[in-house]
Amino acid sequence: MELSRRTVIASAAAAGVAATAVGGTAHATGGRKPVKELFGKLADGTKVYRWSLENGGTRMKVLSYGGVVQSLEIPDRRGRHENVSLGFDNLDDYVARSPHFGALIGRYGNRIAKGRFTLDGKEYQLSVNDGENSLHGGALGFDYRVWDVEPFTAGSDVGLVLHYTSVDGEMGYPGTLRAKVTYTLTRRGDWRIDYEATTDKATVVNLTSHVYWNLAGEGSGTIEDHELSIAASRYTPTDAGLIPTGELAKVSGTPFDFRRGKPVGRDIRDAHPQLVTAKGFDHNWVLDKGITDRPEHIATLRDRASGRTLRIATDQPGLQFYSGNFLDGTLTGTGGSLYRQGDALCLETQHFPDSPNQPSFPSTVLRPGQTYRTSTVHSFDA
Repeated sequence: MELSRRTVIASAAAAGVAATAVGGTAHATGGRKPVKELFGKLADGTKVYRWSLENGGTRMKVLSYGGVVQSLEIPDRRGRHENVSLGFDNLDDYVARSPHFGALIGRYGNRIAKGRFTLDGKEYQLSVNDGENSLHGGALGFDYRVWDVEPFTAGSDVGLVLHYTSVDGEMGYPGTLRAKVTYTLTRRGDWRIDYEATTDKATVVNLTSHVYWNLAGEGSGTIEDHELSIAASRYTPTDAGLIPTGELAKVSGTPFDFRRGKPVGRDIRDAHPQLVTAKGFDHNWVLDKGITDRPEHIATLRDRASGRTLRIATDQPGLQFYSGNFLDGTLTGTGGSLYRQGDALCLETQHFPDSPNQPSFPSTVLRPGQTYRTSTVHSFDA
């Protein structure tokens, strides 16, 4: 089976760029055209811009470099805004040191074993950048590329349309892939991401967003007291290289059971072999809903102290929950604090890791004439 019917529907109406709100509490409208400013220059002189957006109580700053969400401010129960996304205050750190903070990930989110896969009888060798495996598109994935950015207003919504063309052979992937990603802030303050891509040659694609969340505010300390729920009865255990074994294991009776919601830190120090291997949570949850025609609610993250709540809806079949295991106190964030282990978490909507090599997993193959489409909605409340 190749990309799901939902993913390859060619109708432009299915993209839903003008977002439909999913959950959350309505705020007053007030979206204005995004504002552009120079953020810095790359070594070759390429200019990188930062775009500022605001709508429905949500404020966002986005870089043309990597489509990075540099900051995302949402109010607490008293209406006080805090940046809840980890990042840097300068371009150099994003280029040299970033663990994918806030970035658009492609051509393939997550890991591909040994950086190899076979498609239509031909084996492809990808860029290897995570031990012997390929991670998040390789050494120079989409998060290292400068995207073309177009601002828009549509009714009460505001947003950005980002374009990037990945040439045939880039990081070892076949086909010229034309990617389009739309960030929309709705009048309710929701942040919606609509991904699209086409190719001129059969390839694999799995686009996602790599925001590091701390609802108490970036640099405020651990997220282990955040409460997380995930609508998934199974997950994909991994080997020592964090490559799925192919098993769809039940979460029942394990630290991986977040169906009823619990603090992130409740079981994170359990001696379960999978937690030992990953040094915490860094796994794909198999969402109970499967692949759907439109985004459906699949996860909720809540910080009781501030009242801030994040709800995620997606049409994808998987969710990678990463508990910030490799933040080691060597990175200084936008607020001037060092980021340490467990200071943020990631919730990446996706197809499963290593799907190109796992026949039983949902396929990520995209062919000429098809259009890859998928959507994820982040709704905020306090």
